[in-house]
Amino acid sequence: MVEMDGRGEVRLGRAAEMLGVSVDTLRRWEETGRILTRRSGGGQRRVPLSEVARLLALQRDRPTRPIVAQSARNRFEGVVTRLERDGVAAVVEVQAGPHRLVSLMTAEAVDELGLAVGDEAVCVVKATSVIVEIPSPRVGRS
Repeated sequence: MVEMDGRGEVRLGRAAEMLGVSVDTLRRWEETGRILTRRSGGGQRRVPLSEVARLLALQRDRPTRPIVAQSARNRFEGVVTRLERDGVAAVVEVQAGPHRLVSLMTAEAVDELGLAVGDEAVCVVKATSVIVEIPSPRVGRS
């Protein structure tokens, strides 16, 4: 939930969070005229939600740069074999050779990617931890 005042404005810090930038970046943008702000009676910078929406639209419309390198090494090329979604979440299953990968993502992400069963896809796996377990000995082994 966005905390805003009666004028449809948010604090500078909240606007920075919404835009995915730092407060210092917003201050620089204010100095250069890239974003309009207003000072409250107490001197705090306030950002109209219309300004936040305008800048978010510019971010969406900006072409993305192609990825030329990444730290994830586990890339699995495959085919989407199952897609289940509800109003918010989606389950996407990809068969990549002998590997079956399942991704939980937002339904919005599925729409943005245009995913459908039968589409080619690349799954990138980057785990923050790997747990190693030792199974019990097999029967008949010494």
